[in-house]
Amino acid sequence: MTVEHVLAPSPAAAHRWRWPALAALLLGEAMNLLDATIVQVAAPAIHAELGGTVSDIQWFTTAYTLPFAVLLITGGRLGDIAGRRRIFVIGVTGFMLASAACALAPSAGLLIAFRAVQGAAAAVIIPQTIVLIKTMFSGDEMSKALGSIGPVMGLAAVCGPVLGGVLTHADLFGSSWRAAFLVNVPVSLAVLAIAPKMPEARAPKRPTLDLTGTLLAMVGTGLVVHPLIGGDIATLSGWSWGAVVTGLLVMILFGLHQRRAAAGGRSPLVESSLFARRSFPAALVTSAAFFAVTNGLMMVIVLHLQLGLGTDALDAGLTLVPWSVGLAIASWLAGARLVRRYRHHTMSIGLGVLLAGALAAIAVYRTADVTAYPKPLLLALGLIGLGVGLFGPAFFTIALEPLQPQEIGSAAGLLNAVQQLGATLGVAVLGSVYLNYAVSGGPSAALHAVQIAFWVAVALVVVSFGTSRLMVPKGPSGRAVTPH
Repeated sequence: MTVEHVLAPSPAAAHRWRWPALAALLLGEAMNLLDATIVQVAAPAIHAELGGTVSDIQWFTTAYTLPFAVLLITGGRLGDIAGRRRIFVIGVTGFMLASAACALAPSAGLLIAFRAVQGAAAAVIIPQTIVLIKTMFSGDEMSKALGSIGPVMGLAAVCGPVLGGVLTHADLFGSSWRAAFLVNVPVSLAVLAIAPKMPEARAPKRPTLDLTGTLLAMVGTGLVVHPLIGGDIATLSGWSWGAVVTGLLVMILFGLHQRRAAAGGRSPLVESSLFARRSFPAALVTSAAFFAVTNGLMMVIVLHLQLGLGTDALDAGLTLVPWSVGLAIASWLAGARLVRRYRHHTMSIGLGVLLAGALAAIAVYRTADVTAYPKPLLLALGLIGLGVGLFGPAFFTIALEPLQPQEIGSAAGLLNAVQQLGATLGVAVLGSVYLNYAVSGGPSAALHAVQIAFWVAVALVVVSFGTSRLMVPKGPSGRAVTPH
């Protein structure tokens, strides 16, 4: 008898512990979302203490989201091969240790390295949760369990910025920003205490790991993202553009490798059948552009508040509350009612509201005093949050609805990976646009910089609107049709 069989809970025990186990799984997911938003708010304070280049502020976030994006699908494969519960426990343990290392980091370089380990651990945790929930529940209980994911993530989105500001501002025991990482340790320990009560789950047919594809994806995305962080996009050097072009070529090679792996009967990272119709590639582009806007703007707002206006992390976190609350309310409303009634129109309405919020923010910045806190911005950020919340549930529903059952898992993993990649690109591009205009001048330059960053975001929203229209299947008359 193996150790795994000894530690496995009996069916009766697993049934009794299913709701606490669900809480642990949701806590593991929420912890990863919280960590990303907490660190975004704390990043300027981290830079002020550890020093380094200004671009390190962006790396504190992108060092987490980039490995998260690239390794997400591989993390799901590891669960199929070695067992979902086992990989979940390994991921949470790694995340906890990396969080403690981040809290103790003596330099910006080491903190960025530990953040990359955190992102890799998150990529191992997240793919396991849905399958474990489906293993523990059935029927109406499974619907209730899966339905709890949205509200919990909405609550995490609301709490993240505030918690980041409160922890950094409170300076508990002189920890300052380090408390933002230390908070993960007790949360991880609580999750690990309940994890042995979860049942184990494996794929009926174990796939193989596509290590070559994973390496190509890592190299390609790294070459594209690295030159964009901290650089002036308009005046990138020949070497920087060369790295970007090389990265794109590597990604093309990645695509060819995936096609060859599928033709050879191996398990590619990406199912080639997903690209047989235009709707899914359009969904990938839409996802990348949309999440570049949301994550990039959040970074720019925090940077301008703390670097441009001189506020502290607490004020920055509280400023984002209207965005988070609007997101939570609209997400619940869209998921419960609007998507079923208005289908893809909900997605378009969400983008329209987001666009209106971004333009309202630009108007606020144009009339604001260069050194005063812009209170009307709170209304604009609430509007942005409503748009983001309306778009999300509709987008994932429309993106996954036309797919075959055997494609859903690969498609969901790829959409999540592209979401994280879009977040990485948003922080890189919009953050660089702001920093390159703001750092060279005073308050007036910073106010001008934040407006430019918002105009870039407006352009990306327009791109998202165009590509989202391609996601909707067309009938013979050219009108959108609703899949069954």
